[in-house]
Amino acid sequence: MGKNIKVIKNQEKPETREVLAEAIIRISEGLTSLEKSGLNRKAIVALIADGTTVGKPDIRTVLDALARLKGWYCK
Repeated sequence: MGKNIKVIKNQEKPETREVLAEAIIRISEGLTSLEKSGLNRKAIVALIADGTTVGKPDIRTVLDALARLKGWYCK
């Protein structure tokens, strides 16, 4: 299946809410910027699928979620 990813948390100095919120906002805005670049959603999905082993339905699901991150987690 997919690669095993190990997340290492720094218990002594965890990321602040502000840092996490900024990262979420930048990810959402990055996707918006990519979509405004002239590539339509179908082209973006095709490019990601071509460069990875991830299926197109999964890529669409992730892109949809990325677009909503800011609304879900930042107030």
